[in-house]
Amino acid sequence: MQQPKVRNSNLELYRIIVMLLIVIHHYVVNSGLMTLMDADPLNMKSVFLYLWGMWGKTGINCFVLITGYFMCRSEITLKKFLKLLLEVLFYSVTINLCFMAFGYGDISMGEFLWRLLPVHSISQDFTGCYLVFFLFIPFLNVLVRNLSKRQHQLLLALCLGVYTLWSTIPSIEISTNYVTWFCILFILGSYLRIYPYKEDNTRFWVIASSCSIILAMSSVLALLWLTRYGIHYGVYALVSDSYTPFAVLVSVCVFMLFKSIKLKHSKWINTIGGGTFGVLLIHANSDTMRQWLWKDVCNNAGYYATDAIFLHAILIPLLVFCICSIIEYIRMKTIEQPLLEFVYRKIRG
Repeated sequence: MQQPKVRNSNLELYRIIVMLLIVIHHYVVNSGLMTLMDADPLNMKSVFLYLWGMWGKTGINCFVLITGYFMCRSEITLKKFLKLLLEVLFYSVTINLCFMAFGYGDISMGEFLWRLLPVHSISQDFTGCYLVFFLFIPFLNVLVRNLSKRQHQLLLALCLGVYTLWSTIPSIEISTNYVTWFCILFILGSYLRIYPYKEDNTRFWVIASSCSIILAMSSVLALLWLTRYGIHYGVYALVSDSYTPFAVLVSVCVFMLFKSIKLKHSKWINTIGGGTFGVLLIHANSDTMRQWLWKDVCNNAGYYATDAIFLHAILIPLLVFCICSIIEYIRMKTIEQPLLEFVYRKIRG
């Protein structure tokens, strides 16, 4: 009998940390805090929150790098895609029905049906673009499996040169969408898998990760400092998009660090790591969810005027992550498999 694949606990821990960073990013940027921070950017609270919430796009890169790393040696099946699609639809239906039932957000039936569509735009909608990107993986696998190492390197140099290096030049406009960028990350992740280093040097990647993180944070601090002189280039200019230099550099270095760590198999880490996509689908489900969670329930902006904002910014994302993980665990244990088998049988006839 075919043995079930065992998840690598080191990369599952990486996945957990990445998703927690994305939750923290949403805590800052989706709550009204940014307006208060931009009004007084050099305030100690603002500086802390800018640095605390700067890792969202880096987190997206990390998440997709894992997909490229593993899926370049795997195959997309109907069941795999259905599993992903049904998870997206389950939370879309359930969460919006709850909001409608309690009369929150004044969601009309037409808007409800619109929200049931898994893909709303091929732009910056992570969930929809990730679903579309998933369909590209079989074709990307044909590409990367037939490239020589030199061709793979040149393709990566071309992609990262066009999107990442040129993005540092203010006069050059770079425009992309998540589907395109995810395909580039797949090519990058597959290269790291197909052409691994002979040995993973954890010490080297600790240093590289630390340096890249310090550089990324320094870029934010430097751009914050420039606001003192009326120069508003954009505090997150070098990390605000997934293709920006430090978002790419940090994600690759930290990925390689966690890949090099020898961590014993942990059932708990693997279980929580396996539910991280569900955490995203729950807490970032819609604008209505963002309004309800970050503005009404957690009142992030209301805490900005108090000294409790520091503790609030640490504890609330942790609490949100834990609650969403529990909800996703219950769904996986009670609903996922029966629903997947039922839909699969209906499709297969």
